[in-house]
Amino acid sequence: MILVINTSGNGLEFVLDNHHKIVTVEKQSTALPSETEKFLSECGVKWTDLNAIGVVVGPGSFTGIRMGIAYAKGLALGLKIPVIPINAFEIYLAKTPDAFVAIDSGRGDFFVASKLHEPCTMSIEEVETEQMKCPQTVGHKPFDLTDAINVINQKLATASNEPVVPMYLRPSYAEEKTKNA
Repeated sequence: MILVINTSGNGLEFVLDNHHKIVTVEKQSTALPSETEKFLSECGVKWTDLNAIGVVVGPGSFTGIRMGIAYAKGLALGLKIPVIPINAFEIYLAKTPDAFVAIDSGRGDFFVASKLHEPCTMSIEEVETEQMKCPQTVGHKPFDLTDAINVINQKLATASNEPVVPMYLRPSYAEEKTKNA
């Protein structure tokens, strides 16, 4: 079984086979371990039943992504199972491969990717032009984390040794403040 963890947004999100749960919490960092254990228990699954852990590596909340990756790596190390990185673009494009993905960054621009575009940030003006090169645009609604399972299974089948690192498409607030100081 594959447990998928998403901490890239404001809450916690878990998927395990056909089970899916979204948890709204104030403090992801303190809730993640207990909510993960609660989710597995609700699904009737023991830690030893897991054969891989998938984790959303971005784009999204700087702190949330780092926390999710650290937690997934710690679990995987203790359980002696692989941790598989997956980004939001892979999840959207698994369902709609020819789409232009535009995710509002909340900072006046968009995180974008498509078959024609490597992941990057774009202004609204650039998005309006570039999205016309694809048959449809997605990203205005949250992705369905259950779509991550197929992508993770493909990565496991190809023995992908992709590093589990955050997908940051721009500097953090702290880095920007330091650069501008």
